[in-house]
Amino acid sequence: MPSKATDAYTAISLEDARRIVVGQHNDPFAVLGPHKVGRARFVNAFDPGADRMFAIVGKKKYELSAVPDAPGVFTGKVPGKTAYRLYGEDDAGGFWEMDDAFRFGPVMGEMDEYLLAEGTHERIWQVLGAHVIQHEGAQGTHFAVWAPNARRVSVVGDFNAWDGRRHPMRRRGATGVWETFVPGVGDGTVYKYEILGIDGTTMPLKADPVGFGSQHPPENASVVRDITGYGWDDDQWMAERGDRNARTAPISVYEVHLGSWRRKVEEDHRMLSYKEMVTELVDYVADMGFTHIELLPISEFPFDGSWGYQPVGMFAPTIRFGPPHEFRDFVEAAHLKGLGILLDWVPGHFPTDAHGLGRFDGTALYEHADPREGFHQDWNTYIYNYGRREVANYLISNALYWLEEYHIDGLRVDAVASMLYRDYSRKDGEWVPNKDGGRENYETIEMLQRMNVTTYGKVDGIMTVAEESTSFPGVSRPVDAGGLGFGYKWNMGWMNDTLEYVKKDPIYRKHHHHQMTFGLHYAFSENFILPISHDEVVHGKGSMLTKMPGDDWEKFANLRAYYGFMWGHPGKKLLFMGQEFAQRAEWNHNQSLDWACLADGMHAGMQRLVRDLNALYRAEPALHVKDCEPDGFQWIESNDADASTYAWLRRGGEGDRPVAIISNFTPVERSAWQCGLPHEGRWREALNTDASVYGGGDRGNMGEVIASGEGWHGQPASARVTVPPLSTIILTFEGS
Repeated sequence: MPSKATDAYTAISLEDARRIVVGQHNDPFAVLGPHKVGRARFVNAFDPGADRMFAIVGKKKYELSAVPDAPGVFTGKVPGKTAYRLYGEDDAGGFWEMDDAFRFGPVMGEMDEYLLAEGTHERIWQVLGAHVIQHEGAQGTHFAVWAPNARRVSVVGDFNAWDGRRHPMRRRGATGVWETFVPGVGDGTVYKYEILGIDGTTMPLKADPVGFGSQHPPENASVVRDITGYGWDDDQWMAERGDRNARTAPISVYEVHLGSWRRKVEEDHRMLSYKEMVTELVDYVADMGFTHIELLPISEFPFDGSWGYQPVGMFAPTIRFGPPHEFRDFVEAAHLKGLGILLDWVPGHFPTDAHGLGRFDGTALYEHADPREGFHQDWNTYIYNYGRREVANYLISNALYWLEEYHIDGLRVDAVASMLYRDYSRKDGEWVPNKDGGRENYETIEMLQRMNVTTYGKVDGIMTVAEESTSFPGVSRPVDAGGLGFGYKWNMGWMNDTLEYVKKDPIYRKHHHHQMTFGLHYAFSENFILPISHDEVVHGKGSMLTKMPGDDWEKFANLRAYYGFMWGHPGKKLLFMGQEFAQRAEWNHNQSLDWACLADGMHAGMQRLVRDLNALYRAEPALHVKDCEPDGFQWIESNDADASTYAWLRRGGEGDRPVAIISNFTPVERSAWQCGLPHEGRWREALNTDASVYGGGDRGNMGEVIASGEGWHGQPASARVTVPPLSTIILTFEGS
């Protein structure tokens, strides 16, 4: 064995060595690893568990000298230029061999650095996070994280005994990014970042803001996940989905909370996996005739009770149901069944959990420092600093990530109103006006516009949807026309007005008749989706069925009539799971839907009705082609308050037959109710919510009505129609 170098300490100073030992060195790559001293190569290494350390080159071992007063630091001359490995021994007889992380050069390129610093890197996940790669001849994982105000950042995990001194990272210039390549670390490795703040304080260990995986809650470390190499088989869907997401398409969304849709009762009520949902959920939704599945947030989140709306791992599909590739299996299965997948996306706030983004590098990095701008009083969460270019870029890149890496077909953006207004849910003095003294959040507006321009510009055929509860103008108008650029907007006003109406006892409805018609005054000001979402069946609001007045039969009839009204109304459709079969219990995220109630014919009938409404909506162009166009709608009768009856026409494109819808919201049958129609001839009763197959009384028109030339309601023809109590009927023109 070669003897120790006599000039052992010329490659490292005692001061540097001691700072390495206590984890206070701000440039460890300048000290550790291989270094030239004159024409000789020296290797400096740190391993606090070693009593002796060697460098191995080929088959030769070169002993490194221990640096005095710096336990675990070794240095020595290592001949040659080829790669070396480290070999450690302890006094208990233990030994180990490893590659030295400090012998590897940087991974990030100059262009990545430039774009990250500029806040214009559209795909930050390709640079930041943890990537399993081969680098300079070794297999391992490249870690990179943004922490511009940190003194030191280290990656820690089981692979280094969670010791932040062992793998401190390399600072990349002015970008604020730190990176390192750790050889031998691969898929499935658990890790976090140890960050030394600007004041020398060690922060709580942080999960990776761009991590692709996480531990099962309540554990909260990040997990290395190799998300490359998935072989997609959905090319046909991807080529056609633009037509399926278009304003002229039938869009009927089934909103799902994956953790409570269905559970394995016989297996201690466990949640289904992504792989099980490939058949159970996807097949069910396809059979029900919906066109899209919308998932409540699946970005990793620590607290089940948040339903995903307080995410920490924005780039990690939650491990609750399986690893990333299995989530891709679920998305692909939906596509092969002709279903789109929408994700609820939450850029409006993030939780204060110690392992999350809050004060990430010891400063208010992702959030505003001023709580009047940076803290949500309603949810006890932080608000992103949208005006900081790196933060806006983080969110926009995250939106693009889900669309590109997971073939997601659209994003529904949660709580947009809370983002748009600086005084949202705040009293005077609790908010900071914009530069013009107003309440609009200009930075949010710019970020959302950039997000929409980027996603629509980079990914063909997708949609974005805003949950926006105010009358903010132009939410679903193009950015170049002054809008926010969303494809669709949830019609919260329609939802609130119509639900308030149908909750009333029919005897009082005539006094509130225009709650059902008011939505038509603005129905075409945006591209609307009519949402009956999870928010309507929680927090003591009761289920859809229990909102309805009257006895049990009337409750079902009211709800059937309301669904018929909704599917006939302009706008795309959305129902939350369980509403399609009128679950009696309010939704509980901790348990399965009550599938057993389908043994009751009334619940099964409701489910059959929703299936048939979806089929009719898809089959009749008049019911969807002009959902967002005023010339696709015409009132026949909107003022019959005493009878609580409404009638209207839907029209599609040229050559599409018109459809008439009549709703009766009283428990009184309207026999021979004269209804104006645009054409003489046969009108088929395409759907009647009072049909016995839906649980109704089978009253109606024996399958059709014949319109004569007697004008009525301003129409050139009319027919005598029987409208059952608490029902909606839909008539399609079959010709003269």
